[in-house]
Amino acid sequence: MKTALNTLVMVCVSVFLSVTLISCSTDISHYKDQNPKFDIKQYFNGDMIAWGMIQDYSNEVTRRFCVEIDASWQQEQGTLKEKFYFDDGEITYRTWSLTQLENGAYTGSAEDVIGIANGQQSGFAFQWQYQLAVPIDDSTYHFTMDDWMYMLDEYRVFNKTAMSKFGVEVAEITLFFDKQLSDKSCEASSPQL
Repeated sequence: MKTALNTLVMVCVSVFLSVTLISCSTDISHYKDQNPKFDIKQYFNGDMIAWGMIQDYSNEVTRRFCVEIDASWQQEQGTLKEKFYFDDGEITYRTWSLTQLENGAYTGSAEDVIGIANGQQSGFAFQWQYQLAVPIDDSTYHFTMDDWMYMLDEYRVFNKTAMSKFGVEVAEITLFFDKQLSDKSCEASSPQL
């Protein structure tokens, strides 16, 4: 009985600490004076390529991928078409419909996003938050995505996403975008995928 109680207390403490740490994340306005200014409409316009990996709660890399992106804007409305090539041979697609609001704010939707995604740009950073529906085996699970992008220079953006369920981080996704490469094909630039 005492062992079961100790285990329950440890689980509760772990969940409490995870929720507390998640709620203490950096405020996007902290980056407002840092350059280069991340203009989402300017950067995500045209063709580009990105590479990424998914790590589970133990930091083990569970998947690697490459993504081809075709992005365009008409005034405040943007479309980002993404084609993902995973290292296990799976190919998936996502199309984002984006809307630019005032003061660096954006909203968006996509096929596997539940409801509306909300984003905010400040300085060289952009934070994107949404609920993602992920098929696993024969079920679909909803995860909270806290997506942070950092503009390194006019060609490159680094992206780090915390994926959580019930306030507990279950995975982390890291992604690197590069617009400078002349060949924007995953098959040509990532033959191992």
